[in-house]
Amino acid sequence: MAYRCTCNKGFEGNPYLEPGCTDINECEDKRNNPCEGICTNTNGSYTCSCPEGKNGDGRKDGTGCRTAIGMTMRVALGVGFGSLIFIIGGFLLYISMRKRKLFKLKEKFFKQNGGLLLKQHMSIYGSGGESTKIFTSEELKLATNKYNQNRILGQGGSGIVYKGTLSDNRVVAIKRSKVFNQSQVEQFINEVAILIQINHRNVVKLLGCCLETETPLLVYEYVPSGSLFQHIHYKLESMTWESRLRIATETASAIAYLHSAASPPIIQRDIKSTNILVDKNFTAKVSDFGLSRLVPLDHSHVDTLIHGTFGYLDPEYFNTSKLTHKSDVYSFGVVLAELLTGERPLCPERPKEHSNLAAYFFI
Repeated sequence: MAYRCTCNKGFEGNPYLEPGCTDINECEDKRNNPCEGICTNTNGSYTCSCPEGKNGDGRKDGTGCRTAIGMTMRVALGVGFGSLIFIIGGFLLYISMRKRKLFKLKEKFFKQNGGLLLKQHMSIYGSGGESTKIFTSEELKLATNKYNQNRILGQGGSGIVYKGTLSDNRVVAIKRSKVFNQSQVEQFINEVAILIQINHRNVVKLLGCCLETETPLLVYEYVPSGSLFQHIHYKLESMTWESRLRIATETASAIAYLHSAASPPIIQRDIKSTNILVDKNFTAKVSDFGLSRLVPLDHSHVDTLIHGTFGYLDPEYFNTSKLTHKSDVYSFGVVLAELLTGERPLCPERPKEHSNLAAYFFI
């Protein structure tokens, strides 16, 4: 029988010769040091540990050494994380409450501006076409880039008109009223319901409205080439006599339609060259029905406060406050005089007796 002697793990040397097997110092070998942290040699083995402030088994093939998170740090992280959750929760709650408040405000304005009454009209009489709708305030805010100053087409005493682009890429004119009399809500809604149904090639089409804002917004088709006033007095483009005659004929046709074909009849009440728009083909479009009045079928006139534009204003209406279809006809006559002469209805630079264009024709 024979035997063979070997050194145990952690020892090296010749077990047959003195001094025999000696301890291997694993910590001396910097390259193959088995510890990531502190290496402590023991008889036949070694131990690994981590320096103060770090946790782990200290071994390269183990968990190594990681920075220890002290109690203070743990508390700080916990408080920080809790605060972050609280802040995010508070912000989401604020957003939710703000949305709810905004929704209630829109709902209030919608009812206040006669939205329910308009919906009732549209369900009974029809909406005047598939393109007619009640727009949301967000739709029109987006269409006008938040009512950017660069989108303003014009402004007057009754409101501001913006150029807008709807989500379906339709270009429209959006009129934002400056003031709105709550006592006239029913009348306003009745007029909108009638105007929505008007379909005449020489009347600017009302596409819809928005009632979710403090003052109602009206959405019209966009007419790109400016007003008749601009073409006459600022000569945007040269107008031939043929174009002038056609514009006069088309305007007369639109007024006749409003007075005779619409039911109930509509008195536009502010016929003037700035309210007659022209498209790229010089087709006339009567616009701005903000002062319009509906005339009951059994009435020949309407008693009302005097509104209109001096120079175009019917003197009989001015003296009696009785608004009739003839008031529009008188104003249209002043527009005809403008087309013929190229002169403004009122001009202080002319001789006093001729400062009023209409009066000049009476002399």
